[in-house]
Amino acid sequence: MEVEAVTREDLSRSTSNGNNSKSFSSSSSPSKKNMASAASLGSSGLQEGGGDVFQRSRREVDEEEELKWAAIKRLPTYDRLRKGILKQVLDDGRVNYEEVDITKLGVKEKKDLLETIIKTAEEDNEKFLHKMRARIDRAGIEIPKIEVRFEHLCIEGDAYIGTRALPTLLNATLNTVEGVLGYIKILPSKQRVVNILKDVSGIVKPSRMTLLLGPPGSGKTTLLQALAGKLDKDLRVSGRVTYCGHELSEFVPQRTCAYISQHDLHHGEMTVRETLDFSGRCLGVGARYDLLAELSRRELVHGIKPDPEIDAFMKATAVEGQETNLVTDYILKILGMEICADILVGDEMRRGISGGQKKRLTTGEMLVGPAKAFLMDEISTGLDSSTTFQIIKFMRQMVHIMDVTMIISLLQPAPETYNLFDDIILLSEGEVVYQGPRESILDFFESLGFKCPERKGVADFLQEVTSRKDQGQYWFRRDIPYRYISVPEFVAHFNNFSIGQRLSEELRIPFDRSKTHRAALVKEKYGISQWEIFKACFSREWLLMKRNSFVYIFKTFQITIMSIITMTVFLRTEMKHGQLGDGGKYYGALFFSLINVMFNGAAELAMTLVRLPVFFKQRDFLFYPAWAFALPIWVLRIPLSLLESGLWVFLTYYTIGFAPAASRFFRQLLAFFCVNQMALALFRFLAAIGRTKVMASTLASFAILLVFVLSGFIVSRDDIEPWMIWGYYASPMMYGQNAITINEFLDKRWNTPNNDPRIPEPTVGKALLRARGIYTEEYWYWISVGALIGFSLLFNVGFILALAFLNPLEKSKSIIVEEQDKSKSIVASSLMREMATGSTERSSTSISTWFDGVDTKAGENAKTKKGMVLPFQPLSLAFENVNYYIDMPNEMKKQGFEESRLQLLRDISGAFRPGVLAALVGVSGAGKTTLMDVLAGRKTSGYIEGIIRVSGYPKNQATFARISGYCEQNDIHSPNVTVYESLLFSSWLRLSKEVKKETRKMFIEEVMELVELHPIRNFIVGLPGIGGLSTEQRKRLTIAVELVANPSIIFMDEPTTGLDARAAAVVMRTVRNTVDTGRTVVCTIHQPSIDIFEAFDELLLMKRGGQVIYAGPLGLNSHNLIEYFEAITGVPKIKDGYNPATWMLEITTPVVEYQLGIDFAEIYSKSELNIKNRELVKELSTPAPGTKDLYFPEKYSQSFLTQCKACFWKQHCSYWRNPEYNAIRFFITIVIGVLFGLIFWNKGDKTEKEQDLLNLLGAMYAAVIFLGASNTSTVQPVVATERTVFYRERAAGMYSELPYAFGQVAIEVIYVSIQSLAYAIILYWMIGFQPRVDTFLWFYYFIFMCFVYFTLYGMMTVALTPSHQVAAIVMSFFISFWNLFSGFIIPRTQIPIWWRWYYWASPVSWTLYGLVTSLVGDKNSPIEVPGYGPMTVKDYLERKLGFENGFLTVVAVTHVAFAFLFLFVYAYGIKFLNFQKR
Repeated sequence: MEVEAVTREDLSRSTSNGNNSKSFSSSSSPSKKNMASAASLGSSGLQEGGGDVFQRSRREVDEEEELKWAAIKRLPTYDRLRKGILKQVLDDGRVNYEEVDITKLGVKEKKDLLETIIKTAEEDNEKFLHKMRARIDRAGIEIPKIEVRFEHLCIEGDAYIGTRALPTLLNATLNTVEGVLGYIKILPSKQRVVNILKDVSGIVKPSRMTLLLGPPGSGKTTLLQALAGKLDKDLRVSGRVTYCGHELSEFVPQRTCAYISQHDLHHGEMTVRETLDFSGRCLGVGARYDLLAELSRRELVHGIKPDPEIDAFMKATAVEGQETNLVTDYILKILGMEICADILVGDEMRRGISGGQKKRLTTGEMLVGPAKAFLMDEISTGLDSSTTFQIIKFMRQMVHIMDVTMIISLLQPAPETYNLFDDIILLSEGEVVYQGPRESILDFFESLGFKCPERKGVADFLQEVTSRKDQGQYWFRRDIPYRYISVPEFVAHFNNFSIGQRLSEELRIPFDRSKTHRAALVKEKYGISQWEIFKACFSREWLLMKRNSFVYIFKTFQITIMSIITMTVFLRTEMKHGQLGDGGKYYGALFFSLINVMFNGAAELAMTLVRLPVFFKQRDFLFYPAWAFALPIWVLRIPLSLLESGLWVFLTYYTIGFAPAASRFFRQLLAFFCVNQMALALFRFLAAIGRTKVMASTLASFAILLVFVLSGFIVSRDDIEPWMIWGYYASPMMYGQNAITINEFLDKRWNTPNNDPRIPEPTVGKALLRARGIYTEEYWYWISVGALIGFSLLFNVGFILALAFLNPLEKSKSIIVEEQDKSKSIVASSLMREMATGSTERSSTSISTWFDGVDTKAGENAKTKKGMVLPFQPLSLAFENVNYYIDMPNEMKKQGFEESRLQLLRDISGAFRPGVLAALVGVSGAGKTTLMDVLAGRKTSGYIEGIIRVSGYPKNQATFARISGYCEQNDIHSPNVTVYESLLFSSWLRLSKEVKKETRKMFIEEVMELVELHPIRNFIVGLPGIGGLSTEQRKRLTIAVELVANPSIIFMDEPTTGLDARAAAVVMRTVRNTVDTGRTVVCTIHQPSIDIFEAFDELLLMKRGGQVIYAGPLGLNSHNLIEYFEAITGVPKIKDGYNPATWMLEITTPVVEYQLGIDFAEIYSKSELNIKNRELVKELSTPAPGTKDLYFPEKYSQSFLTQCKACFWKQHCSYWRNPEYNAIRFFITIVIGVLFGLIFWNKGDKTEKEQDLLNLLGAMYAAVIFLGASNTSTVQPVVATERTVFYRERAAGMYSELPYAFGQVAIEVIYVSIQSLAYAIILYWMIGFQPRVDTFLWFYYFIFMCFVYFTLYGMMTVALTPSHQVAAIVMSFFISFWNLFSGFIIPRTQIPIWWRWYYWASPVSWTLYGLVTSLVGDKNSPIEVPGYGPMTVKDYLERKLGFENGFLTVVAVTHVAFAFLFLFVYAYGIKFLNFQKR
């Protein structure tokens, strides 16, 4: 039998080789692959010929396996592809083969299977891929390959230039008007064309790793998006992109290739594994199943027996529609994410995985799919170099063994990562400077006269050599003087270079389309069937609902509380029925119930908005169509609707005392259920149309307003003008209002005969309906319910259509820098030089004494560089035995840690001196930032021990904040000011009073020159990751903001993280220049490249647990550091050209310590180096003779008034440039004003009937509550964003809390006064009140004060809560109270005595009191009231509503009191509550 098997295998091998020669004729290395397959066969042959002892048992096992294989072979294809054989090692060591159904593998079985194939990803992944490839080759199957070509690709867009690009209120308005006029071709566009890619061509080949390099803004992302067919619709594209000779329109590019974006968008509520599983389930298995079927068929024909594990793996990954797939486990393993597989991804509100892990998840999400080409955009941001190296290594194995096509763009690839690539594409200024093999790129630049220095990463060199600023340093031709070589010259040279010519020859010959593999290009739009897609989306929606259960529980809790309050306000003992006068209270109860049931759905708006970014990403990658996302949401909300409306009706119906018949009870329940369903659908629809928070809430406020005001309660149907009546019939809330009132008032208990001759209806119930303009026929109940169901369907269909056809709103990023007037800057800098020379000479002599014994280049540099304008005092910082503890976290207590405190820093001593650049280095978690925070005095919690001295005197935090600067890692700045204004504000508040304004401005110019911020001085800062400045520009701004304070000591936390090589070099140059002026600078640094690392003079190296393991000078080429560590026995020597920083971190890991049996911290504490440091600390801890301790008479450098002025100025700049908030606020005000004016047209003088007065009261109520609540909710995110900036600026000692509060409130009051003026004029004129000046002034006063207290209330809630999401919940809860007790829904005279106090505590009730009384409180004309005799308007107001005309001044004063109360609480909340934990 064995002989037979062997000959059969030989036979099959010869046939497969015959096939191979055909299918792999174009392949680069068939021999290598066949050798691999032969080797794997050979090894299995070796195992079979074991010694005599094992012969029998092995043969029995083999026979058992053969029999099982034979059984599987006899199955029909479909079953055969679902059955596999798994080897099991039993407890007694015997081997057992078991036949399993691959589709039914459990989590444990899958894990075991993967473990047998890949134990450790580093070692086994390559073997595994080779085995899989060998199996495919043996059967003679060709793997589909893709060649991507781009020819003469040009891409351009439009942008505004210079100051027109700034989003001020004026520009935003102009741009909108111009956009509309341009659209109808009246006005030409003022935008200028920006060329992003200029005529680029190239070929990306399969089975070659391609690295895309280029400085930021060179067009890398645009090129990748163009190749993936994912460009913005606004960009104009010419040229062509082809896959295997096919145009993008001939197949589905989104499924053929996978584009991995640099933005990480994921659902924070799902775990890493769930995210990957969902992605794998939607993307399907592609050609894997067909490949396996063909493979299985050929193996059957040739009688080849596959490796059982490989077979099981391939079968498990070819089954589609599974909830969990083996591919997920495989990808988790190779990306090194098994530790966080079951941790939530997390977002701003949830703790989750780290930034680097999110990056890997974004990559993994596309790797689980079946794509054959990958375009990866900056996938290494936030990862350390060793992790990046591992990931790129696995990608390389995939590319080389499985013939994948791959382009990866990286920011700062380390030399070892760079060497993994085969080809390089170098982009600069939108042109391809080089494309070809990695080995030849340095020759290309040497042929032009540029050489990469020895201790420099090639990737860093490539990104700098095309830039005007950095090019000169790489020129190595001594015989020819250097001149700048521009990008077009590089391109021209490349086209004549041998590699460039070869490329253009290849492009001349078109790709032979007949060679394309049938499975290479995907023609189907989705990866799985429609039903499978729906099932996947439904299970995800159910999961997200379970994870978000808090929101639903909170909503249910809220509606329960509100229903309990409602039933105590409208308690049945107080509710009489059967008379005309009793109806009003029932109306109030019904309307308030309707509002609550309807607006409890408003949370749907925010929840849908949060989901949209991920939805758009997955929709564009063709995970699923729009309906598959929308349907599960719709279906799953139905039981929730039932629960909420059910709760409300069960709790309130009989306690309020509505009509007692059971049929009426269930009818009300049905009506409320339909209203809730309609509301949910409406809010979802608005979120999908708005797409951003501001747009959606604007739309929502319009929609709610129309629906609400025209519902037939606030203004009666009979009083709506004919031109607005369409709005009444279009308002879904009107049908709800009709259904519940008809249901109540047509009950038999309202059948008392009607005695009022003014209303022509037989019964009291119908008379009450007729008086309010509501239908009196019973069938209108069913019409209304039908209409509500219709609206619900309409909004849901609208939601699906909006999702399918709208795209996310994105801000355009590019701004063209206008060429500044050069003459100005020349004059300024020459002036500075004259001013500077004096101070530089003074400071350089005093500094030179500090440089004794320190090997630095600073001494000579300080004299040649321009000095800083302002003199400062050089200070040293010495610290001894610093310890830092925090309270033991609860998670660790649960794990059994007994101690009450956790120590983060242990006995750290050291010193930082002027003119010496010190680096704090350590692995993540070593305590670098913690030490920095402790030294800078930025910790808000924990316990600090030890001595810290400044130039020999004990450190005092109040004075220390004045002479130090701290550049935080996350660059926090006010988003709506420009770069120049940020610097102006910082210097204004931090330089001493003696510095004149002109000097201050010159100093800012000097700093901007130093940090290279001149080109972007007028750019808006923006929010990180959303718009505005790029990461490195933001980093430089952070440094500049601290430098303009003229500090003596500067701390910088990771100044180069997240930057590309060139940006990091610019930032380090800034840091070096700063040190050379004689300042003390300390940086923590994460993953430095060689040249960044060696820019430092001294190093403080820490290990996990917060202990020092090296502190001292680096020396030339880091020789001091290397000598110190190499002297320790057992430490491996550093390789030539290896990065000392990487080496030092690798040899000091806990693993190495364990292997060598040493503790580096202990070795350091006994070393000579430590003794030297202790001496230095001692020396710097005694004050130099003739020096005094730092002393400032006041806590802040500027007076209270100046602080107020500066804070107000900054807020003014912020608000002027925040059109999203302010322009929209004015727009809403005017539109709502006009709408109200149309609805209540000329109702101001009508006071003949009771309904007229109720309409007027309704108008005032709606006018106030709508815009007021809108002001409250829109101000919250603005205040919350500014608050994080406030925490940083307060810690820097810029100002106290009150000036900040003053600035923020003052600017709001100014904008509110303009807003309320516009509103008051529109309303007063359109509603037609008496044209008297005093009445108008009262009207304006109440509207203005009302908006002020609403806005201040919004600000106050933010100050008292940790985030604006929590603030929004608190706000809505109280506003619904204000709403109930405003005196409109139920007048004060009818409120039960136990709730009447809250009427006086609700500010809205005072505003209504003031407005109505000032407008009509002194009228003595008669009014007709159903069920009462004749009375005057004044009597009616006093008797029915409790409004007295003489009380007006008290009402006016109370408004001021409310505003001051909220202002006071806001200011004190800001002062005493700190939600920032450090």
